[in-house]
Amino acid sequence: MVLKTVEFIKSSQKWQDCPEPNLPEYAFIGRSNVGKSSLINAMMNRKDLAKTSQTPGKTQLINHFLVNESWYLTDLPGYGYAKVSKSTRKDFEKLITNYILERKNLVNLFVLVDSRHTPQKIDLEFMEWCGESGVPFSIVFTKADKLKPNAAVKNVEIYKNKMLEFWEELPEMYITSAEKKEGTEEILKYIGKTNDFLAKNKVKFD
Repeated sequence: MVLKTVEFIKSSQKWQDCPEPNLPEYAFIGRSNVGKSSLINAMMNRKDLAKTSQTPGKTQLINHFLVNESWYLTDLPGYGYAKVSKSTRKDFEKLITNYILERKNLVNLFVLVDSRHTPQKIDLEFMEWCGESGVPFSIVFTKADKLKPNAAVKNVEIYKNKMLEFWEELPEMYITSAEKKEGTEEILKYIGKTNDFLAKNKVKFD
C-alpha cells in the first residue's frame, strides 16, 4: 500500500463521539507497554503520529487517523497494567468494550502481543472474549528485534500451540519490529486487500 496522506482526525472519550462510521476502520489494541504507538508510527512512516511514552497507559482516548482519505486507523487505550486508579481502569475497559462491540465500521482488530514473552493470561482472555463476541481480529507480535534470530518465530509457535488448546482455527498472525519496520508492510497489504474487497462488493457501514 502506498501511503499518500495520513492525518489525525480526533480523540474521543466515548465511542459515540467517534467520527461517522462511513469508512472501513482498523483498530490497534494491546497491553499498555506492548509498543503500540511505536508500531503505528512505523506503519505510517511517521515519528510522532501516535504519541509514545515511557509511562504505560499513556493512551487514554480513542484516537482516529484518516489514511489515504479512505480508511481509519484507530489507536485504542491499552488494557491491563496502567498507573491509574481502579475506577479509571474500569472506565477504560468500558470504553474499549463499547467501542469494539458497537462500532459498525470496525473491520478488524489488531491485537498486539509482546513477542518476548510466553502467552499471557490477560491476552488470551481478551482474544477469547473477541472470539465469543464475534469480533474479527489478528495477532501482531511486537518487538521482534529485541530477540535473537528465529526466537520470535519459536515464540509464535508456542503461542499457536497454546491457542490450539481452545481454538479450532487461528487468526492471521504478524511478526513485527517497529525499530526495523518489519511486518508493517504485510499488515498494510492485508488492509489494502480487505479495502479492495469491501469496495468491490460495495459494502456500506452507515
